[in-house]
Amino acid sequence: MIDTSVEYAQQLDSRDPLAALRDRFAIPRPRQSDELTYLVGHSLGLQPKAARDLVIEELDKWADLGVAGHFRTDRPWAPYHESIAEPMAKLVGALPREIVAMNGLTVNLHLLMASFYRPTAERHEILIEDHAFPSDHYVAESQLRLHGYDPGKALITVAPRPGTDNLDREDILETIAARGERLALVLLPGIQYYTGQVLPMAEIVAAGHRVGANVGLDLAHAAGNIEMSLHDWGPDFAAWCTYKYLNSGPGSTAIAYVHERHLSNPDIPRLEGWWGHDKASRFDMDNRFVDPNTAEAWQMSNSAILSTAPVIASLGEFERAGGMGPLRAKAERIGTYLDSMLDELVGDRVERITPGSPAERGSQVSLRMRGGIDGQSVFDQLLAADIQCDWRFPDVIRVAPTSLYNTFSDVHRFTTLLSSILS
Repeated sequence: MIDTSVEYAQQLDSRDPLAALRDRFAIPRPRQSDELTYLVGHSLGLQPKAARDLVIEELDKWADLGVAGHFRTDRPWAPYHESIAEPMAKLVGALPREIVAMNGLTVNLHLLMASFYRPTAERHEILIEDHAFPSDHYVAESQLRLHGYDPGKALITVAPRPGTDNLDREDILETIAARGERLALVLLPGIQYYTGQVLPMAEIVAAGHRVGANVGLDLAHAAGNIEMSLHDWGPDFAAWCTYKYLNSGPGSTAIAYVHERHLSNPDIPRLEGWWGHDKASRFDMDNRFVDPNTAEAWQMSNSAILSTAPVIASLGEFERAGGMGPLRAKAERIGTYLDSMLDELVGDRVERITPGSPAERGSQVSLRMRGGIDGQSVFDQLLAADIQCDWRFPDVIRVAPTSLYNTFSDVHRFTTLLSSILS
């Protein structure tokens, strides 16, 4: 039994060492009630209040300095993206030189696959998950067609076993092993977007490399959500957006990762641009590309300053929290509280399709209504009561108590209202 009173939730909030961080984020205004509960950071993170100041700072710099803003300021535009590399690397367990901020997630996946999907007649298959996020599916299919292969034959998928919702670890590893010398690339997520399942990334990387395939990771739902050790795990590449758990605003600058072993490898092809040229000689303008021996070699264009500034603001909040360790500790506490409240208040009327083990889940919990209950109607009623969550076709409500700004009281309000709707 758990104490389901609001007073108990407030006690938990009073003991939360990260509670003060909530005031550093802009909470959206309610539409129908006195309070809005925001549980959709897995889709769009809240705005760090510091982001506004940083964007205005760059607008003022543009107004006051014009082109001189590229070099003659405390935070010049030319190397602007470099300030992201070290704090971002800390969050994902990478080296700063393996990280570059650029483009959007899907663009980065295509650019990285130009380097790491190098099919041959014998080895050209791509492995993805059966229920991949559409962008990942489109990326894989279009890359296959671009190289002259039929996705109906060369796109290999791994699916949950019948009657289950989550991918089985053994099925993933066995599929990789079974495809063997035909497999050119494994492209899987760190966290499955629909169920919230954390995949065994280290084992996937090792299995792919054992059969001679390259391995890429889509970390859209993992970065800023769970602890990772990218450099030690050794994927060939990874990419992620920054507008979900990294709270950097809609369409903000994404991140590309290339493992250190590839950074000075002349046999790795890539699509290049002027901004990827080594900084020391970039302005020599002699049209001879000089590799910087960092992930910046994949950067084609200069940084989009106004959409990169919020990334800097958000990373400051992660540093203020003490990094992913304290944030994951809170995520486990608040996740356990959410599970207990659901068990106590709604019981078997709702099914959690997200794994229960903390090692296999991040902040997101995906819920499916049982007993013929109309999930879409439940979702609509939650929205009408200013509970911000989201609906994913065909039948799942996703909620994500996010450690930087959500509270135990948020979870209490959500679960008590859900119980009331179901009653």
